[in-house]
Amino acid sequence: MRVELAVVRSLGAPRRVETSQEREDFEQELVDQYLLAAVGAGVCDATVNENRSVIFEFARFLGRPVWTAQPQDADVFLARQRTVLDRARLTVQHKAWALARFYDFVVLRYQGDVHRLTGHVVIQVIDEFNRPAKADYGVLRVPPPEDEVEALFAAWRAWLPHARKFLPAVRDYLAASLWRRTGLRIRETYMLDIRDWRRDLGEYGKIHVRYGKGSRGRGPKTRLVPAINQAGDLLDWWLADVRHQFGGDYASLDAPLLPSERHDPATGMCSRIGDQALRDGLANAVARSLPEWSGRLSPHTLRHFCASSMYARGMDLKAIQELLGHEWLSTTTRYIHVHADHIEHAWANANARVTARLGAEMR
Repeated sequence: MRVELAVVRSLGAPRRVETSQEREDFEQELVDQYLLAAVGAGVCDATVNENRSVIFEFARFLGRPVWTAQPQDADVFLARQRTVLDRARLTVQHKAWALARFYDFVVLRYQGDVHRLTGHVVIQVIDEFNRPAKADYGVLRVPPPEDEVEALFAAWRAWLPHARKFLPAVRDYLAASLWRRTGLRIRETYMLDIRDWRRDLGEYGKIHVRYGKGSRGRGPKTRLVPAINQAGDLLDWWLADVRHQFGGDYASLDAPLLPSERHDPATGMCSRIGDQALRDGLANAVARSLPEWSGRLSPHTLRHFCASSMYARGMDLKAIQELLGHEWLSTTTRYIHVHADHIEHAWANANARVTARLGAEMR
């Protein structure tokens, strides 16, 4: 759904806001100017709509013009989100950040206009005291050890021929294998089309991720993911032996790589599978073969496993960052979970290198 913005009038018009209708119109103009700036910055439609919704939710809660809000109002708003409405931590975080960006915009661009037209001085309502930390701060998604993950997937492979619905079971296994072996996000996985597997690129082939997670709501970020760690062999097997059994659309490059069993009546192609079905497939496999991890081993935890296992094999952090599609290296470091003796091993290896170099220089 695309965003439709009203024509924004000039905020510099020589007038004074006095009536309730004028206050309402002026408030709408401020919001429209902010959303227009977001569109100009390349923010995707979904994020623009989400920001609009949050701003108006706060305005309704406030019950007075947004330029009169104080940090204490935001305190009560966010506390209500958590305690009364029982919103998830991530939801509250996103709402707080959306308000912070809006008030930054108004203070920076229109502080003078607001004061001249209303007599009020706008302040930032989200400050260091009520700004939520990142929802996953302090929450570690520590994956299972490698031997347990190997055991899980081995048992999953052995179970596939006995599955009541073979094709969906194999599809779910392939998706989880991509999370484990290449660290794809779940949306990046189910949005793949057949054309996105490029065996012709590079030594191992590459997966063209067209729906990577973009920063600050600026839409999908694309990248090419090398099909290392046997991911290419799995995709070749999937396309050669399995995908065509879902329907005749397997010959179309625009068909979904991971289909559902249903077909789109308009196009005749298989419908695209959704995230919940893939989550359920993993959850069922874990419940069968690794029950002690039930409720804890998610698709994103397998992404952490991929990063950790790659690092343990000697891949450097920069390469892992590019594989996972992180914008910041600091994000990648939070995905690396090492054994308790990793520091000791690194220290011993460093000392061995220093000793070898010293011996070579003294000869």
